[in-house]
Amino acid sequence: MRIQTLTIVGVGLIGGSIGLAAKQRGLAERVLGVGRRQASLQQALARGAIDEGFLDCDEAVHRADVAVFCTPVDMIAEQILGAAPGCKAGTLLTDAGSTKAALVRSLANRLPAGVSFVGSHPLAGSEKRGPEHADANLFDGKVTVITPTADTHRPALDRISAFWKALGSDVLIMDPEEHDRALAITSHVPHLVAAALVSLLTPDLLPLTASGFRDTTRVAAGDPALWTGIFLQNRDAVAAGLNRLTNTLNQFRQALTHSDPVALDQLLAEAKRQRDDLEKNSSRRA
Repeated sequence: MRIQTLTIVGVGLIGGSIGLAAKQRGLAERVLGVGRRQASLQQALARGAIDEGFLDCDEAVHRADVAVFCTPVDMIAEQILGAAPGCKAGTLLTDAGSTKAALVRSLANRLPAGVSFVGSHPLAGSEKRGPEHADANLFDGKVTVITPTADTHRPALDRISAFWKALGSDVLIMDPEEHDRALAITSHVPHLVAAALVSLLTPDLLPLTASGFRDTTRVAAGDPALWTGIFLQNRDAVAAGLNRLTNTLNQFRQALTHSDPVALDQLLAEAKRQRDDLEKNSSRRA
């Protein structure tokens, strides 16, 4: 795949990494970056993630053959709907957001002829922000979920699959609703739990937090505004995930209340088995 002009809207960790990977792998002849602050665009330019920076989203997207929106999930639909009318025929639009169903519904049948959108979600990144943390190898061996609908044009799906594969990703095709239900369990609920655990700390406990607590709560350092948007966009699936978690916690509570070592051991053993399977799966993919 070869792209003449790639535009990245939101050149932070994910967007900056897309730019670095696209340039390093010869995927794009020119990479344009869109940001809200000139300072962040200068950082992206200095890192070599983009060739030119823009504060005007529409201007940069109108010049694109492929545009990737890496902004908070509650902003993406409005940005795409604002920019799409000025795009040339054949322009392919995608995103990197952690929720999909609401976005797909917002864009359904609202794009001009010749302009295609296919939702994407690279399962990569961290709690860190900004182009200074961008990494050209961020997507190597990582899964990127692509969420077409019944109305998605096959050539657009093939192009966006080729795009993420060219960046190093393994591509997985999922229904948008299925994606959101799955990510509620694997990403969104864990973030809520990490935030809740951190809220239990009092100043006198800080010296007693070792690597276990810090590892468990690392993601709570993520951008609050970004995660508020994710939770609200996927609120039904997150709420359902919290109900499942509550049921499991109640099983632990009952085992403790009744001083039941057998039940407690079984719960912990099952958790260890699943965690070991997760580690084995990660090792095979690596």
